[in-house]
Amino acid sequence: MKKYIITAALSLFSVLSLSAQSKKDAQVTKLYQNYIAIKSALASDDADKTSKAAAEFIKTASAIDYKQVSEGNLNILRKDATAISDAKTINAQRETFYNLSDNMIALTKEFKLSENTIYVQYCPMADGSWLSDESKIVNPYYGSSMLSCGSVKSSIK
Repeated sequence: MKKYIITAALSLFSVLSLSAQSKKDAQVTKLYQNYIAIKSALASDDADKTSKAAAEFIKTASAIDYKQVSEGNLNILRKDATAISDAKTINAQRETFYNLSDNMIALTKEFKLSENTIYVQYCPMADGSWLSDESKIVNPYYGSSMLSCGSVKSSIK
C-alpha cells in the first residue's frame, strides 16, 4: 500500500511539474512573440509601433519568474527594451535592438521559445543578427531601404 501511495504522489508531482513547466514556457514564448513584434515594427520603419511593442516586451519580462530566467538576464532584457521604448527615433531604437537580439538569441539556446522553427538571421551591412519566425528576410536594421538584406545563419527547432 505504501508503495502505491508513493507512486501516486510521484505521479501527481510529475503532472504538477509538467503543468508548471508549460506555464513557464508560455511566459517565455510570449516574450519571444513580443520580440517579434519589435522586430516587425522596426522593419516597417514605425518608431511609435516599435516603442509600444517594446513596452509590451517589458511587461512580459516583468511577469517571468526569476526561478525560470535569471534576474540578471531579465534585467538586461528589460533595460534594452526600455531603451527602445524610450528612444525618440527609429535609428536609436535600432542601435539598442542589436543588444536585445543578441540577448534573445542567447535565450533561445536555453529555452524552447516557440513550437515552430526559429531562424537566426544576419545582415552583413548592419553586422547584426536577429530572430525571425520565418525564413524570409525582413531586415529590422534597415527597414524599407534594404528590407531583404541578410541571410539565414541557423535555425532552432
